[in-house]
Amino acid sequence: MDVNTAPAEAPRVVTDAPPAEVGSPMTGAPAAPARVLAFATKGGNTNEEQRLRDLLSAFATDWFSFDRTSKLGGFRQLVKLLKSRKYDLAVMEGTGIAGGLALLWSRLWGRCRYVVSSGDAVGPWVGAVRPGLGWLFTKYEKWLCRRAAGFIGWTPYLVGRALTFGCPRAATAAGFALHPKSPADMAAARKKVRADLGIPDDTIVFGIVGSLAWNKRVEFCYGWELVNAIRLTDRKDVAVVVVGDGAGLDHLRRVASTDLGKRIYLTGGVANQYVLDYMAAFDVGSLPQSVDGVGSFRYTTKISEYVAARLPTITGQIPLAYDLDSGWLWRLPGPNPWHPRYVQAVADLMRTITWDDVHAKHAHLPESLPEFDRDAQVKRITGFVQDILNEIPPKRA
Repeated sequence: MDVNTAPAEAPRVVTDAPPAEVGSPMTGAPAAPARVLAFATKGGNTNEEQRLRDLLSAFATDWFSFDRTSKLGGFRQLVKLLKSRKYDLAVMEGTGIAGGLALLWSRLWGRCRYVVSSGDAVGPWVGAVRPGLGWLFTKYEKWLCRRAAGFIGWTPYLVGRALTFGCPRAATAAGFALHPKSPADMAAARKKVRADLGIPDDTIVFGIVGSLAWNKRVEFCYGWELVNAIRLTDRKDVAVVVVGDGAGLDHLRRVASTDLGKRIYLTGGVANQYVLDYMAAFDVGSLPQSVDGVGSFRYTTKISEYVAARLPTITGQIPLAYDLDSGWLWRLPGPNPWHPRYVQAVADLMRTITWDDVHAKHAHLPESLPEFDRDAQVKRITGFVQDILNEIPPKRA
């Protein structure tokens, strides 16, 4: 990965939450206010930072605003903070190499312990983009897990991977919708978004929300499977909506051709608080994941949002499609979502789907899934982090 240079500057931290205590009453260790340093490698003011803020809401936490355009500068600032011995624990959301190397440096020199939270298998993910580097980042992932005090996985599959790599303890926090809405708000949003896009009420909409990062090696981004599939059908009462921005957007426009603005709607990016508004306009959500070391370990943020939006969903034959399914998922064949077999399966569904099919899948959607309950996850991770803090000798007692 490229690491950009930047001049050193004072670390950017913001403090919130009341202090927790360090030291276990069972061992008689003295209690002292615990300080936690937290950051998301995706950057400040992102959905991943907000998720971590919720999970760590019980602790006195200093938030470091990580700048992805200045990775070397971020590394230096994190090292400075970790060297200060001010913190009992650091928590990182994501597995970016600049943040991860700062944490590994800290453990190498016996400084601040750390916890990693991740939604991806790092080595396979990098290998899918840059095949020659997959083995190196698998080693990095192993070192990161082995030196950590704990691991928070977005899926139980990632928790198992971290434990296999030598992480001493782990817990699962599968994610949750950051901006939940009432059924009345969702109904109003559905009507407004469809009107804004010009989609009739009787049209069955297949949709997806996500970053449209273009993978040059396999020529794919989110939404590619939907846009290509609908081009294989002649139905006028089925449409595709892709919400997101990125390099893949121009590729989708090219494939959409004359259907752009008629059966295919590409909205561009929207703010996080409006994600569920656009999902309300869908009838079927798309969760395209490869059946391999990348997709099989994932839930992705979209699955918790699809559940919150009560959307029947199409996906591949990945573990979650069996573990979470109570009849609301379509499991489609094919090794990955850019494979012709998968695209053809989506096209076949678009060609034959009826409102009765949509309603039947919707009827099997539970009111909620415990895996994506925010309060349960916050409680779980609070206990997990507190147990780690209880085993750390208090520095300031």
